[in-house]
Amino acid sequence: MNRRAFVSGLAVTAVLAGLASAPARADGKRVALVIGNGAYTSVPALSNPPSDAGDVAAALKRLGFAVTLITNGRFDEMRRGLIALGRAAAGADMAAVYFAGHGMEINGDNWLIPVDAELKRDTDAANEAISLQSVMLQVANTTSLGLVILDACRNNPFAAKMSRSLATRATAGSGLGRIEPVGNVLVAYAARDGTTALDGDGRNSPFAAALLRNIEAPGVEVTFMFRNVRDDVMEATRNEQQPFVYGSLSRKAIYLAGAPPAESAAAKQANAAPAAAALSTAPATAAGAIDPALVGTWEIMVASGRGQSRWIWQIMADGAYKFHAEPARSARPHEGTVSFANGRWTLHALRGLKNYSDGGSYEIHDTTAVITGKLGTGYWKRSGG
Repeated sequence: MNRRAFVSGLAVTAVLAGLASAPARADGKRVALVIGNGAYTSVPALSNPPSDAGDVAAALKRLGFAVTLITNGRFDEMRRGLIALGRAAAGADMAAVYFAGHGMEINGDNWLIPVDAELKRDTDAANEAISLQSVMLQVANTTSLGLVILDACRNNPFAAKMSRSLATRATAGSGLGRIEPVGNVLVAYAARDGTTALDGDGRNSPFAAALLRNIEAPGVEVTFMFRNVRDDVMEATRNEQQPFVYGSLSRKAIYLAGAPPAESAAAKQANAAPAAAALSTAPATAAGAIDPALVGTWEIMVASGRGQSRWIWQIMADGAYKFHAEPARSARPHEGTVSFANGRWTLHALRGLKNYSDGGSYEIHDTTAVITGKLGTGYWKRSGG
């Protein structure tokens, strides 16, 4: 096998294989507030949010969350629900808010709209709606993760009839505005800032349907779970709607539905920050340490004298890998150990190739992994299976 071609291939989408489908066990206190607003009194009703919220609430309960469900919440009910959540979230392992309904940006601030809001003027938002900033604050005081999920970027009928204040020069844009969460808070929009989400024709919106398909998948790290949701929504809407996640979490892997059962001590070591590593400009990667985003099946198309061939890698959570090519004659199958952690990777072939080792750097960009080793850089795509 040509070694340059070999390195031109090492990593991408995660089809998690061999993971048990047993119910998740929460390792710490988990609390959630779920709101689905459809029966608006001042604008046409939305059909999906109540069923979206009910289905998400049921999923969160199965994941070990103590859930408060509000259907068609009025302003005071939503306000009291958030206050109660904030108190319960203090010191909890995880706290989550899911909101489906109308939301809007006014002069740089984002608002979740209760069913009894009238919003005749832009300045009414502070007294009739719930600010996204206050929602983020309520989930921020947890030990592991504060999560806000918003299916609230729909075309908004309030904006068209709203009077604007000359004093504030407020404008109501499409969808929700960009935010910058701090600390351990992650915010997921059904559609990226400045764009609108589809409500759908079935029981659930496209975003809620994708979330429900993925949120209980065991062994999938939370940020990667939202990547799967993004891909599902874009496929379902023919790229008309792109979900987006805001926030920057630490290197600690966070699982809603439980860590991979094969997670080893070396994988846990990838989540730690040893003091010695801080002294090194290029810290060594522990053998078997696996970035959760790399677990799964990846592929690359390789040109040869016999035409194009498909090279497929399986990266396992325990640090093992397997390689094969289609057609089989284009490259010899092999397997061994691999590590991906903190932007560095190493590989050691144990079967199929004799005395081969390599290593270098990696980056992940949505559906592409960029792998750089001794002989060059390869661009890998997530495999469809």
